[in-house]
Amino acid sequence: MTLSARQTAIVTGAGSGIGRAVAVALAGAGWQTVLVGRRQAALEETAGLIGDGASVLAADVSDPDQVRGLFDQVTATGGRVDLLFNNAGANAPALPPDELSDADWRGVIDVNLTGAFWCLREAFRVMRRQDPQGGRIINNGSISAHAPRPGSAPYTASKHAITGLTKSAILDGRRFNIAVGQIDIGNAATEMTARMTAGVPQADGSTRPEPRMDVARVAEAVVHMAGLPLDANVAFMTIMASGMPLYGRG
Repeated sequence: MTLSARQTAIVTGAGSGIGRAVAVALAGAGWQTVLVGRRQAALEETAGLIGDGASVLAADVSDPDQVRGLFDQVTATGGRVDLLFNNAGANAPALPPDELSDADWRGVIDVNLTGAFWCLREAFRVMRRQDPQGGRIINNGSISAHAPRPGSAPYTASKHAITGLTKSAILDGRRFNIAVGQIDIGNAATEMTARMTAGVPQADGSTRPEPRMDVARVAEAVVHMAGLPLDANVAFMTIMASGMPLYGRG
């Protein structure tokens, strides 16, 4: 893989949804994009939407050896890592805690939290040693980092933990010129949220449809965060469908 002299962004979970939309938008803004995910075919589809500005590296973020390997591949030919969009995610069935299996819990935590840490750790390793030093990491949190949905213990716990990881990394990154931020997203229109148009469980026990927003709005927000000079940082941003029931009673 040969990278251009343009700034390089690694996007995890780039095979669909938010990751795909962000990767395409970053490429449109002039970034060289490295597309990471488990499904080679899906990554190739994303690369086809971008053209010459994309490279594909299939990897499982829950495997620390694969994560280290992908960062080593990016830098092997003298390439930099200027941006990590730490986006790969997983979910579990909407169940009360006592009905969740060990595999349900581990499957979410291994990707959403541990995998995000492996990627952040490797980004730190590269960014603090490259010349010029530094870079930016944007963690994908969630509205669940603020408030849970019914039956979402693994996902909500993972996203609250991502907020703690972000805060710690903001502090640890300062002396290496690494800016770390988080975007918390609510109801972007992707395959994952398609069910919301038919109705999803609410805190009052009812099931109601929820509004969604164009995923392009999320991509625009990430491009804005990514494009700031390293002496400025959006530490936390929440972007959501205006009518979703995050604020209010019921």
